Amino acid sequence: MHYAFGGVCDATLTAKTADGALAAAGYADAVMTRYIVENGAIRDDLLTRSQLRDWVDGSDPLTGERRGRDLESPAADLILDATINAPKSFSIAAMLDPELAAAYEDLQDRLRDRIIKMWQTELNARRGKQGAIREDLARIEVVELRHERSRSLDPHKHRHLWLNVKVQGLDAKWSNVDTRVALRFQNVVNAEGDLASRTDPAWVAALAAKGFTLNADGEIEQLQHLVRPLSKRSAQIEANKAAHLRQWSLQHPDEKPSHAVLTQIDQWAWAAGRPNKPGSLNEDDWASMVVAELLHADPELGRSRSEVTTGSMAIEDLDLELLAAQAIVDADARSSGTGGRFSDLDVRAGAIRAIAAAGAIAEHAQLVKKVDEVISLAVRTHTVTLLSEPDIPAHIKRRMATSTATLKATVAHRTDSLAARGEVVPSTEIAAIARTIEPGRTLDDGQLQGASSIAGTDRIVAISGAAGTGKTTMLKVAGATLRRRGRNMIIVAPTKKASAVAGRETESESSSLHQLLYDFGWRWTRNPAGATEWACLKLGEVDPANGREYAGPRLGIGPGDRIVVDEAGMLDLESANALLDIVGRTGAGVALVGDQNQALPVGHSGAMALFWRRAPRQIELLTIHRFIDPDWADLSLRLRDPASQEQAAEVADDLIHAGHVVQASSDVEARNLMVDAWFNAVQTRRSIALVTATHSEAQAINEAIQARRVVSGSVDTNSSVLGQADQPIFAGDVVQTRRNDRTTNVQNRENWVVKKVTSAHVVLAAANDSTDLRRISLEYAASHLHLAYATTVYGVQGETTDLSIVGPGVDAAGLYVGLTRGKHDNRAVVVASTDASTRSQLVEAMQRRATEETLEKSRLAARSELNRAAQTVVGSNVAGSPALQS
Repeated sequence: MHYAFGGVCDATLTAKTADGALAAAGYADAVMTRYIVENGAIRDDLLTRSQLRDWVDGSDPLTGERRGRDLESPAADLILDATINAPKSFSIAAMLDPELAAAYEDLQDRLRDRIIKMWQTELNARRGKQGAIREDLARIEVVELRHERSRSLDPHKHRHLWLNVKVQGLDAKWSNVDTRVALRFQNVVNAEGDLASRTDPAWVAALAAKGFTLNADGEIEQLQHLVRPLSKRSAQIEANKAAHLRQWSLQHPDEKPSHAVLTQIDQWAWAAGRPNKPGSLNEDDWASMVVAELLHADPELGRSRSEVTTGSMAIEDLDLELLAAQAIVDADARSSGTGGRFSDLDVRAGAIRAIAAAGAIAEHAQLVKKVDEVISLAVRTHTVTLLSEPDIPAHIKRRMATSTATLKATVAHRTDSLAARGEVVPSTEIAAIARTIEPGRTLDDGQLQGASSIAGTDRIVAISGAAGTGKTTMLKVAGATLRRRGRNMIIVAPTKKASAVAGRETESESSSLHQLLYDFGWRWTRNPAGATEWACLKLGEVDPANGREYAGPRLGIGPGDRIVVDEAGMLDLESANALLDIVGRTGAGVALVGDQNQALPVGHSGAMALFWRRAPRQIELLTIHRFIDPDWADLSLRLRDPASQEQAAEVADDLIHAGHVVQASSDVEARNLMVDAWFNAVQTRRSIALVTATHSEAQAINEAIQARRVVSGSVDTNSSVLGQADQPIFAGDVVQTRRNDRTTNVQNRENWVVKKVTSAHVVLAAANDSTDLRRISLEYAASHLHLAYATTVYGVQGETTDLSIVGPGVDAAGLYVGLTRGKHDNRAVVVASTDASTRSQLVEAMQRRATEETLEKSRLAARSELNRAAQTVVGSNVAGSPALQS
């Protein structure tokens, strides 16, 4: 489909219904192209809009015949969407030169054909009892959407490939594609896009003929500087659009804007404020005005450029050992959610990305041979194989980086060596100290046991606490007890923000965990393959960070002192390993206080589970103190970790019946509900947390709230700065800093309100104290500042608000953390039309992946995954790279 002059791109919203697909393609031409891939050959035909609807709904668009059995779940996807994307500088080049525009279209055509052929040969359907048999595919069908612009109508050429979930097997039967395989294969699809944009000889030659080259980031070197001016203009467009839409709504209070109205508003918003704007816009007007703006931003673009010679590394000169290491680093980095396990598909994607960035320009067939060589070397040299039987499907995550496997074994050994049982402080002494600190408060049994253990002499203490169970109160009493006994308590946390709060509230010394590790000589650097390498400096050794001799730690920690890791569920294995080294050297004890059911670490998880298993005593805090409603406190405990599918179903029913679930008919309605909730909370002077499944969804909600605030005058568009990813930020916006900075005293994931933007700085006020001001540079803002009306689970971990709204698609941790932030009310938004569908989605969201803290647990998890997968019957060929079948 060709993207007409229609504004907002909704194609990224995966279709749940045929009407939803048509809405996403609402700006399409009257007929659309369907690509049919059958036995490796591609043909195409045209579909009308009504035929497209039938096609999405699972019928043959020409005969109306139903294809296979209907999807049972109302939440099931009817199409899977893959995007052919590229840097914006490519789109700018296409705007400036018609020959480059044609070359870019050709590049996207080649990539499309490659992707849809791979889908047909490498995806599968399922047959037999419980879908145990893999059925290779004879035929798939894809519809393509071609988009020329971003949501703000600036040049951004990209395409969406809609793969119909109805596929035909080699047995000529229609059924549904194996979505688990398709989704995991997307990693390879994305890598192929990177490879094409950087190494395609025809595209690189077309750029060189016009005097353009690609830089190390894959951008067009001579045009990259124009991306930010376009983004800044986008900010004004969104403000214009919001203002005009609000004005239209006031004039038509009982109507919803039609597609035609929205298109007119988009066009007006884009043209507003531009010199010599025409009364109405068409494609030629739009293109001419964009080119004029580009030439105004950089007059040199109007001058002819001489052809340049591009340097390219010869394929035979590629460093295969380095590429193999880079491939595994890439796969390992994407494996934190699966205990460090990755699949052959992940290794393949990593190898493709490594070669894409290596500087070679060659035909795809030549590069594929190198990809296979890199894969083979990477698997042999840098991985541990958890399952070794032949013909394992390529999507099964049955490999692990050797470095990660070694790390798991090392941390397990170190925790074992510290697991000797010590003494605890008598509970009567703890209770007496608690009454001295807070006379009106009595510790519950869990808090008493926890404080007693922390103040005792066990070298390892593990305390798990549900949200709102008073962990901070327990730590305050434990710290006072230790100090009375002449011992120190040092509180650290995976984030500076969490440690600062805990230290202040418990009246104890605190720092981020990484500050403590750094003080004791630990350093982490990137090696040539991109892996983070940890090493500990010895006394007198030259510190590569500053060139001076390392003189030892400034912080005094000795035998009997207690290092407490707060929010320990977010402790990664590398940091845990370094921390255990410090515990061993100083003779101190360590206590991990957290909840494995909340957000996991960004790196490899399992540290909290290892400590829990090895600790002489395990204390669990289960008495909820946070919530006003005692019934909700009880329900939140059951939500935390249901023991079975049946219990999860009971929790889901109770959530629905108690009014903690809001149904939405679409992703768009769900987003609007969350936006409305934010404004309602502000109007009633209550704090609110909006929790989303992904960062991109959070930013979509952020921008929607920002747009409405622009209309109401709550933010000042005359005072603005560009944040992360060129996001426009105005004075009055709620934002979040994403990196610790000692010079400005801002912390990662702290929330602020923008007070003022000057030519050199952005002035921020703390979200909960308008007199607490900070000043950050424009450079910091561009790299580490983004809107924060909504956030993912990591942004609200440890926060307490009046209300909390959780968006669709969150995992178990997101659902639990999100629904335990609000003291007064917590609600989940689910895209569903019936209670049965809502219940099913909630039950699915509550399913937790088992923690894989040991190699043995990872092997069991890989085995379980294999047992659930469709497998090729004996004698059939296994699809995938030949390098992975050895």
